[in-house]
Amino acid sequence: MGRNKIYPFLLLIMFFLVACGKAQPFHETFDEPGNWRVGQDADAVGKIENGVYDLLVTGDDVIIWTTAGLNFSDGVYEVEATQIEGPLNNGYGMLFRVDDEQDNFYLFKISGDGFVWIGRIKNGGEEEAEPLVGDWWFESTAVNQGLNATNILRVRAEGANMIFYVNDIEVGRVTDNTFSSGDIGLVVETLGLGGVRVQFDNFKVLPLDE
Repeated sequence: MGRNKIYPFLLLIMFFLVACGKAQPFHETFDEPGNWRVGQDADAVGKIENGVYDLLVTGDDVIIWTTAGLNFSDGVYEVEATQIEGPLNNGYGMLFRVDDEQDNFYLFKISGDGFVWIGRIKNGGEEEAEPLVGDWWFESTAVNQGLNATNILRVRAEGANMIFYVNDIEVGRVTDNTFSSGDIGLVVETLGLGGVRVQFDNFKVLPLDE
């Protein structure tokens, strides 16, 4: 499976920013629009309906994300993601510790054909995306492959220490103090061919166990 560099980013801008400090229990069910940005542009359509955030990316070789307008630091981040249309050579998942002004964040994504990418982005991709686990994408049997297969992505972030799970199976751990807090987000990436549609549900940020 060919893997390309990340191409220029198109950001779905949020209108609100709420400071929450240390992670408080947060559970987004997407039953209401909330602060998540919805709409359509030349490369994507994002909408909330039927209790999910539905993100369709029609452009080729682009990455589209939307953020919640919140701020978290340490905590357990978790989201459910289900690809329902498009080629399986793609990327989709979550962002966390997002700085919208600088376009800095950690990125945790999987592909429909069973690969994982864990790393960080600085300046919206103007600098090289930096993988923090492996050399770039790596294959994992933890990923449920194909259309209509739901995957649960989870990160336990405590200071610089982060552990990444797909469907309760650990797929990587890193120590990196580049970003200490920020927003959360959803992301879909196309890798050569558009038409990737992913539905997201139950985005949680929970305090660490005492």
